[in-house]
Amino acid sequence: MSTLIQGGIVIIGGGQAGGWAAKTLREQGYQGTISVISDENHDFYERPPLSKAVLTQEDAVLSRLFSEDDTRALNLQWFRPIRAERIDAQAKCVYLNDGRLVSFNKLLIATGGRPRYLSKAWQQHPNVFALRSWDDAQALRSSLLSAKKIAIIGGGWIGLEVAASAREMGLDVTIFERQNRLCERSVPQSVSDALAQRHHEAGVQVITDCGDIQLVDDNDALQIGCQKYPIQSFDLAVMGIGVELNLELAKDAGLTVTHGIVIDAQGQTSHPDIYAAGDVACHPTLSLCLQSWAYAQNQAITTAKAMLNPQSVGFNEPAWLWSDQYQDNIQILGVPSTQTLQHIQRHSENSEVHFALNEANELVQMVAFNDARAIKLGKRWLQSQRKLVPSELADPTFSLMSLK
Repeated sequence: MSTLIQGGIVIIGGGQAGGWAAKTLREQGYQGTISVISDENHDFYERPPLSKAVLTQEDAVLSRLFSEDDTRALNLQWFRPIRAERIDAQAKCVYLNDGRLVSFNKLLIATGGRPRYLSKAWQQHPNVFALRSWDDAQALRSSLLSAKKIAIIGGGWIGLEVAASAREMGLDVTIFERQNRLCERSVPQSVSDALAQRHHEAGVQVITDCGDIQLVDDNDALQIGCQKYPIQSFDLAVMGIGVELNLELAKDAGLTVTHGIVIDAQGQTSHPDIYAAGDVACHPTLSLCLQSWAYAQNQAITTAKAMLNPQSVGFNEPAWLWSDQYQDNIQILGVPSTQTLQHIQRHSENSEVHFALNEANELVQMVAFNDARAIKLGKRWLQSQRKLVPSELADPTFSLMSLK
């Protein structure tokens, strides 16, 4: 007979969303049991450094969300490394892969995602790596140190960050992207062009619109090619074609799931005592899932407050993410739109900003290279639906701060 453990508030997922939820519950005065089920053996940590400092620096350490003392002070009941195998929503308990059951008063699903592969052959190849966890980053760094020539499969944000880190390490880098341009799904043409230019200048070979990417089976040697690039040997390849969200638990529990777990502004799912946060949770106003450091943190904080107080303020922040590549800090505010947009560029000596306005001259999306202050202004414009003057935005001598 399975052992039943009283879990109190249970969090499935030991990532950023799970960590900030746990911390917020304690800060809000919750003194009951908080149980965290995690398939990793590490304390809560930040993932953005995995594609940057953790790859390039010899002495990189786990970038904890909170210090060891602060984590210990949360007084958590950890289940790790353990997988949650099933949620019984009616009985309000979680089945673990070691045979135990954990009951919950309230449950937060923050299960994140797993790397997507082109096929099983790619996933099983010993020289093909993914980057999602601290252990992934450690394995990749170890192999990069003995590599000379690598392939990046996918020209999205994670692929571009790994490419930049690999060039910093002196490696020969080729990016294979099946779409017509880099980061095509998330930014306009002008931003894709700016990204491509930076990588070309750094010595990266960028192959876009490359069609099917071929992996040739040759006694574990890694040979890759496409219709635009002949089959060549690489020391290793890194998958960067996005993630598969870990939605199986939510679906099997009978929760409403579309492309992610459907939640309201308080993070509540279709079950009154089950909540969701982070990558797997559909943004309550945008109705899409965001793989974003800011969303994972801030939406989890809002949800944790709502788990204790249903009348608390709901989540309504715009989409915002950032990427560091070479010497550039790139911040992206808002998401692409199917409506007709006017695209405006603003260039100065050390920065550039790309604006997308709708027909009413309201900001829809904004991408800033090395201009964090502009993004802060953009958040205000986006939330207030401020009407902007395109000629002012394009003029580098015009002070954007005058539009506060």
